[in-house]
Amino acid sequence: MARRVARALAEIFSPGYVVAALLLAVAATSAESLSQAITMVLIAVTATSVLPMFYIVRGVRRGRWTDKHVIVHSQRRWPLLIVLLSTAGGTVALALAGAPRQLLALIAAMLASLLVAVPITLLLHWGISIHALVAAGTAVALCVVFGPALLVTVPVAVAVGWARVRLGEHTTAQVVAGSLVGAAATGLLFPLLAG
Repeated sequence: MARRVARALAEIFSPGYVVAALLLAVAATSAESLSQAITMVLIAVTATSVLPMFYIVRGVRRGRWTDKHVIVHSQRRWPLLIVLLSTAGGTVALALAGAPRQLLALIAAMLASLLVAVPITLLLHWGISIHALVAAGTAVALCVVFGPALLVTVPVAVAVGWARVRLGEHTTAQVVAGSLVGAAATGLLFPLLAG
């Protein structure tokens, strides 16, 4: 039963879905008009979620990686590099499109967290948890944008971290490290850039 719950949490709170929802929420609150919000969401979500997820799912179908979470660490190089490059491209595209400062600050903070996590995973061969990074970063970002009432999202981030450990896909240290990187990026860098 615990394993089923853990698998469900890992699927429901998959990084691509969570990032897309967070960007949608921030774009909706920071854009000057509905048309600007829609344009910014399309750019941001395409860069941070749709393109990387498409690349990963296509790789799974072609047998390049075992699953959409790319749990085999030796298979993570290209998926992580695509996530990093696509997010960097999205940051540039949003800047060129005149994105609201808050949205641009958020995606820049996300990019910064990836610039920490990807080298740790690829160069040190230590699989920092991207699920935990995104879940913790999202919980903190929601508190920054919407206030302390959204601290209720922190237990969700903790549950996602538990799920990754329970499934044997990360160690507790890898989940804690991912959580710290994500929380620092959105708790420190995001407000600094947005201000």
